[in-house]
Amino acid sequence: MNGFLGELFGTAVLIVFGVGCGAGVNLKKSYANGQGWLYISIAWGLAVAFGVYVAGALGSLGHLNPAVTIGFALFGFFPWDQVLPYLLGQFVGAFLGAAIIILQYYPHFKDSKTVEEGNTVGIFATGPAINNPTFNFLSEVIATFIFIFTLLNLGNFTQGLKPLIVGLLITVVGQALGGTTGFALNPARDWGPRLAYTVLPVPNKTNPNWGYAWVPMVGPLVGGILAAGLMAII
Repeated sequence: MNGFLGELFGTAVLIVFGVGCGAGVNLKKSYANGQGWLYISIAWGLAVAFGVYVAGALGSLGHLNPAVTIGFALFGFFPWDQVLPYLLGQFVGAFLGAAIIILQYYPHFKDSKTVEEGNTVGIFATGPAINNPTFNFLSEVIATFIFIFTLLNLGNFTQGLKPLIVGLLITVVGQALGGTTGFALNPARDWGPRLAYTVLPVPNKTNPNWGYAWVPMVGPLVGGILAAGLMAII
């Protein structure tokens, strides 16, 4: 039975990533078929990898993501008394990171006066390639489920080269599944920077699109809970 389950889920993950990449680079309006998507996916993968290294060195388990923390806690993979400090750290850290980028690129925001010139909330937060709330939500559920299900099979992912493996995982999730919504996977990663963009004095800012923000909040949480629940069962 273990052989069957291992082959079943292993092959499913293989096909999701492989065929997902094919869909992402071929289908109309997918983010993944645009210039720069590989750059963005690799950059986010490396961002997560080095974030995990820093978190691990400072005594954290390197979740960096409420979907990981809450999903793990619900099914006994993480103690409940640590949930609130982790969540606070994740959201505050995301806000501070976005504030640093606003400062770093302030003259460029000032010189980029329109959406066409790149000054959009999309620098900070996610949005749909095709606006369909039901399928946008399902996209985030599916992408986060695959991410966290795979993550749970990596063991302690703060040690040795494991954070780089997590970074590669993020990259392939972005390539295979991120073309629909920009692969938030993480409520803090979306809401912290979106809030910073909303409340801080970004020159020429445009609509922060809070009407969409429930998708990158609820979708990853549901996906994380489903992934942790499945691992608890099998």
